[in-house]
Amino acid sequence: MRGHAERTERAGAEDGTGGPRRRGPVVVALMLAMALAAMESTIISTAVPQIVSDLGGFSVFSWLFSGYLLAVTVTLPVYGKLADTYGRKPVLVGGIAIFLLGSLLCAGAWNMASLIAFRVLQGLGGGAIQGTVQTVAADLYELKERGRIQAALSSVWAASAIAGPLAGGLLAGYADWRWIFLVNLPVGLVAMLLIARHLRESVVSPVRHSVDWPGALGLFLSGGMLIVALVDGGPARPWLLGGSVAFGALTVWIERHAAEPVIPGWVWRRRVIVGANLGLGMLGVMIIGPTVFLPMYAQAVLGLGPVQAGFVLSVMTLSWPISAALSNRVFLRIGFRDTAAIGMAAATATLVALVCLPYAGPAWQPALVMLLLGACLGLFQLPLIVGVQSTVPWHERATATSSILFCRQVGQSVGAAVFGAVANATLAARLPGNAPDTVSAALAAHPTEPLRRAIAAAVNHVYLGTALAAAVALVIVLAVMPRRFPVLTES
Repeated sequence: MRGHAERTERAGAEDGTGGPRRRGPVVVALMLAMALAAMESTIISTAVPQIVSDLGGFSVFSWLFSGYLLAVTVTLPVYGKLADTYGRKPVLVGGIAIFLLGSLLCAGAWNMASLIAFRVLQGLGGGAIQGTVQTVAADLYELKERGRIQAALSSVWAASAIAGPLAGGLLAGYADWRWIFLVNLPVGLVAMLLIARHLRESVVSPVRHSVDWPGALGLFLSGGMLIVALVDGGPARPWLLGGSVAFGALTVWIERHAAEPVIPGWVWRRRVIVGANLGLGMLGVMIIGPTVFLPMYAQAVLGLGPVQAGFVLSVMTLSWPISAALSNRVFLRIGFRDTAAIGMAAATATLVALVCLPYAGPAWQPALVMLLLGACLGLFQLPLIVGVQSTVPWHERATATSSILFCRQVGQSVGAAVFGAVANATLAARLPGNAPDTVSAALAAHPTEPLRRAIAAAVNHVYLGTALAAAVALVIVLAVMPRRFPVLTES
């Protein structure tokens, strides 16, 4: 059976590669497609004032981000199963087409409700793009080169984190915010054309496959309720969490009786995949801390402007892909698990150092810590993704890849909810009688010294939580994952 799996993987790799000359255009298409999904998470942020001014709906504008995140997260496992069953090409082309349709409709939105609905449609396409692009990249390259292509895709995310807000601000300020969505069309069409013309794969099976649509619907409902409860549940949060548990139990029952479940049981029986799922889930939890709260700390406590505060955070996105690219040499020498463990151990120490920074110190100190943190996380994430992809055959790779990305996305939602509660509790304790809107108004003006110290304490408590999450991730990697991954033989 294992020999058959290895033959299947070789066939998939050969069909998907098509030789070095055909591989180049496919890689370009993958990077363009990844840029679509990566930019959409950042480019809209600086255009929110113009969008709200034009469409109204200030009270619900946060769902421009939450709705997109929700759709991407809950569809990742479904697209992974579809890509393993019917091939990567139709899923990726279809995902880009849905994304572009959502972009076109977003550009024509007439109120905030319609824009949010079309952002959700964009997310339905973005889920197909995120998981399938990384799967195709693993199909195209053998283990020795797999780290490089995945690091190149990480660099797309890093560039988007910097260029996205700038491009969004320029388009909204000098053209119209609707161009933020229209610019996706030529990029996506070029990616679709390159994939349709150059990506070759054969998916031949004597067995007639079926899609577990009841399980997919249950996963969508349970995951959707969980993320809505964590991101923006409000008074309905207990009902949403209860509904998520109920639909989750129903989904487990459906999956156990399905002929071809959306999330197969082997995902949670193999130590490598379980360790990667849990480890990257904790990575999602911990990364929310600096991403969400460091800019607020830089502006309110250090007195930096928005641009300088953004730079303090963005240095992490510069060192992350560089470290990921170099990690290829490390994990080929000492193994996937040990490389990831070194990265997370260093990340834990770095986050503790972030807590120990002096109050209202110079801005270069948190910037340096974030630069080091990005380097540590590049050593952690990429070896786990490449390691999992190298232990499964072709017909399981998309499912495995989507499962670890799904867990990372859920971890981010959990982290946002938990650390938001921690920060709010600290502010409430330090500033009795100050409602959140009062704090927000004070931040918009000139924060007083008590408010600055309260914010510093809240952010420090969040960083302690992120350090704890990093320590848990380290324990998971060392305790759950085998030291040597059972890598399959490749052609």
